[in-house]
Amino acid sequence: MASKTPDTEPEKLALPSLNPLPLSASQEAQVRDVYYKRVRRLCADEIKAFAECAVGRSFTVAWACKEQHRAMNSCMASHATRAEHDAARQEWFSMRQERQRKREAKAKVAAAQEEFMREWWGLPEEVRLSKKREMEDRGERIGGMPAANRPRIDEKTR
Repeated sequence: MASKTPDTEPEKLALPSLNPLPLSASQEAQVRDVYYKRVRRLCADEIKAFAECAVGRSFTVAWACKEQHRAMNSCMASHATRAEHDAARQEWFSMRQERQRKREAKAKVAAAQEEFMREWWGLPEEVRLSKKREMEDRGERIGGMPAANRPRIDEKTR
């Protein structure tokens, strides 16, 4: 019977992503945009060379710019890795504070405008407070929670 020594640890399975937290579809689209921007930035020289070759051409681009096109595609394929996607996701999460500040600034402007409109037109106080509560309830939702008004599967079949 083999005894387990304390210095040997069982192998840990690698996670497919450093950020396994589920995001909504729009948030994943934002992560993809950051990812594509990062890949394009890494291959900017190849993209520029292909674009310069393609200027003023139509369907002849396929033959005339074949080398530049292959160089551009191979560069993008070599940089379009899971690690780069994870880095883009990390960058998206790091920009979260900035997005929160922008939302707060936008909410302040909206509240000031609403206050002005309420005073100008004499709207009831309850209308102003309900809008304020609605703005406070909004925020960046992370975790993939379903929407409150989304029909459930059992409701669709009825």
